Amino acid sequence: MRFTSTMYLLFRGLQGGAIIAVGTGAAAMVIYTFLCVFGAASWLSLPMAFGDVTLVNFGTYVQIAATALMVSAALMIPTNMRLHALERSHRSFQIGMDDVARAYHYCHTADRSGVFTMSAEFDAVRERLAYLRDHPDLRQLEPEVIEVAAQMSQQSRHLADVYSDEKIARAKVFLQQRQEEAEKQQDMIVDALHTTQELRKWAQQVDLEESVVASQLDQLDEKLQAILPGLGYKLSKAEDNVVSLAQKPAAE
Repeated sequence: MRFTSTMYLLFRGLQGGAIIAVGTGAAAMVIYTFLCVFGAASWLSLPMAFGDVTLVNFGTYVQIAATALMVSAALMIPTNMRLHALERSHRSFQIGMDDVARAYHYCHTADRSGVFTMSAEFDAVRERLAYLRDHPDLRQLEPEVIEVAAQMSQQSRHLADVYSDEKIARAKVFLQQRQEEAEKQQDMIVDALHTTQELRKWAQQVDLEESVVASQLDQLDEKLQAILPGLGYKLSKAEDNVVSLAQKPAAE
């Protein structure tokens, strides 16, 4: 498809260049020939002989013939231009997919907004045709394009109902609410993680302080165990929370 389009554009360019060349050449030769007729320029000099017969002013005849031929070719340019104009006008009336897609887009958007209310197939197509014909952006489209777009919109009305603007708006609101809830839960999780880290650090700090206190108590107990026998006292543990002191007998 792309190669065909490229070749077509190349052919049209060459054809346009040939038309310009023929028109310019014909005009130049006519002007030069008239100048030669009135003696303002020299005729073409082209010696020609057939055996012993020499053709006098053969270049003049060749110049006049070439001028007539170029003028005849130039006279075909208006006919060729009219054919191209008819071809372009015929092509402009053909259905273009871009125009159909644009008209269908407007019609489908209106259908999603709830503009059309007819349920019967014939009434639905007629309603869409009237809408597209009155649309300010589609007044230059051909009736065939508008008709095809209206039929396509009528066939896809179920799709327009499923994806209507109201339903899409509700879906967006629902998704937005879910997103907000997810963000709130994420914030709560972040706060809980921070609280957990603080509690873990606090618990580690308390454990460290308790271990320091226990170590100090053990050291104090060892010191007491070393000092009390020298003072005549004995520290014994009947129970874990009971401490009894035995007084040393008085010296005789």
